[in-house]
Amino acid sequence: MEFQTEYEFMLPKGYIDNAGNVHRKGVMLLATAADEIFPLNDARVRENPEYYKVLLLSRVIKNIGEVEAISPKIIERLFAADLEFLQTLYKCINASDPPMIGAICPACGKEFMHVINFSEITF
Repeated sequence: MEFQTEYEFMLPKGYIDNAGNVHRKGVMLLATAADEIFPLNDARVRENPEYYKVLLLSRVIKNIGEVEAISPKIIERLFAADLEFLQTLYKCINASDPPMIGAICPACGKEFMHVINFSEITF
């Protein structure tokens, strides 16, 4: 099994760029220690601790649609539902265990655990 460091996702609402284009599909990277530590030194976080999540997400999101330079300003412009989704995704992929969900086979009724694929979730 290959070690996964990138996770595709689909935003519930989508990022709207300056031209009015909606971008929903993206990629989040597995966080490093630096991703979690460096934002703590930012003056914006000392002034408003909630800003930490904006800086953290801007470090670990590789792209949203065709937008590849993910800055804090882009994260600020996301809808609240998308911000909440990305925070949940971050917590899931950076946990010790892969994100799983219980499921039941419709054919045989057997219960099993299934790894969640965030790119297949539809809203």
